[in-house]
Amino acid sequence: MITVYIPNNHIQERSYIIRVLFGEFLGLKYKVSVAEGNNYRIVLENGRELIIKDAFFSLFKDDFLEYLAIKNVPSNVIFVKNQFAPEKDIPILYGNEELSVNSEQIICGIDLFASSFFMLTRWEEYVNKERDMHNRFPATASVAYKFGFLDRPIVNEYVEMLWNMLRYLGIEQGRKQRSFQYILTHDVDHIIYWKSLKQLFRRLGGDIIKRKSIREATNSLKDFINVRLGNSRDPYDTFDFLMDLSESLGVKSHFYFMSGGLTTYDNHYNIDSVRAKEIIRKIEERNHIIGFHPSFNTYNNKKQWRKEKEKLEEVLGYQVKEGRQHYLRFEAPFTWRIWNENQMEFDSTLSYADKEGFRCGVCYDFPVFDFLERRQLKLREFPLIVMEGSFTTYQNIEPFEMENKVDSLIHKVKKYNGNFVYLWHNSSFKVGKWKRYDDIYSRTLLKNNIVYPWC
Repeated sequence: MITVYIPNNHIQERSYIIRVLFGEFLGLKYKVSVAEGNNYRIVLENGRELIIKDAFFSLFKDDFLEYLAIKNVPSNVIFVKNQFAPEKDIPILYGNEELSVNSEQIICGIDLFASSFFMLTRWEEYVNKERDMHNRFPATASVAYKFGFLDRPIVNEYVEMLWNMLRYLGIEQGRKQRSFQYILTHDVDHIIYWKSLKQLFRRLGGDIIKRKSIREATNSLKDFINVRLGNSRDPYDTFDFLMDLSESLGVKSHFYFMSGGLTTYDNHYNIDSVRAKEIIRKIEERNHIIGFHPSFNTYNNKKQWRKEKEKLEEVLGYQVKEGRQHYLRFEAPFTWRIWNENQMEFDSTLSYADKEGFRCGVCYDFPVFDFLERRQLKLREFPLIVMEGSFTTYQNIEPFEMENKVDSLIHKVKKYNGNFVYLWHNSSFKVGKWKRYDDIYSRTLLKNNIVYPWC
């Protein structure tokens, strides 16, 4: 068994990140022991040791939460070459590029533990008060975006570097075996496009006045009539298509339903309606997964969050265990705390609305840490990697560019045998701007459905 000696301060924080990196991600047998000194000392069964220099927590000895200040967010990130890094370079958030190697000992100046803790716990978002129009922490305010590594799962890179150093020193244990997987999710914000004649007239007005297209108006009118006559599906009725595609890939679709709300961003359907219940029944019959999509204002409203969950469960007849916040609204650590207090098992909110990539710096699921209460929660985060709206609504990029970016992210997740968590709304096909992007969802999944082993 490996022994990890840690300094005698911030024991909860240190123990958490060691548990995640050694236990959760690498699957190693280890024990933690508190010892004198300011650095991490990892002693293998053969007596060889790895020293990780502490460049963060040992600076804050008196007040356990003193580190939670904007001045302690990395103000400079350098990228260095390293013989143990899995990529051409590795970013240093805390520490330096020192690396001393011999057959009995490695001394590493990169504080892999503080850097990983920074990314996973999202304490950066607590101390940095910058917010967008929906009170969300934007990607552009993050260290990852500012220093150009939002598209890299740097915690996975740190884990591989850690493993490579342990292997160099002759570790006798094997690591946990992982395999790449798609996790395909669909936030159900809408279930019907052609709700009424009013909707038709609004669409026709947009086609003629805004888009100046009689042809578009004619097509909209034809579509409305065919849907009403039962000759074609409503544009938002893509549930069978999504489930068919998932089944062809050997995975399940995860549909996250709304059940209330207090704003104009919510209440586009009634979860008690006949139509909603028909869709739910169809999903259940095909053995796909139903989860919870709490409304716009629930991310910091425990009472409203719980009320909506109970309403959804009343319709379903069973407890929901997973889901995602509407509009990706999230407040660290309070939103996680709400989910945990309500016995949810999995959250998948953590991606930025305005940019795709690795908000938590990782493509593995992990147990979350409440940095104010200084404890690990039962809740696990499955970080979202791609939301289609990040490209179309916030970046307005061309379809070919979007496809290339998604392909690149899938490739990076495959390299680390991680979870590619993909969000494509059921309503993001067939109408309006989505016509240009219709084929991207299926094409990116099908052409990348080949699993490569770690190399």
